Amino acid sequence: MNSRTQRSPEDMLPAAQVLARYQVSDMTIFRWLKDTGLSFPQPIRINGRRYWRLADLQAFEVRQASKQEAA
Repeated sequence: MNSRTQRSPEDMLPAAQVLARYQVSDMTIFRWLKDTGLSFPQPIRINGRRYWRLADLQAFEVRQASKQEAA
């Protein structure tokens, strides 16, 4: 794996990659952001574009996995 394909937790993912990561539509991400109980991370806006920190998304995934294990 070369340095261009490795990701660090500080990496920023654009909206298109977040949509692909979760295989959802932009509307689903919009709903997740409005659902306070879900605690989906808020994007960082740069020049009108949305980016998410990889570490925030990974933390969200861990929280979701623990909720499913507890159920």
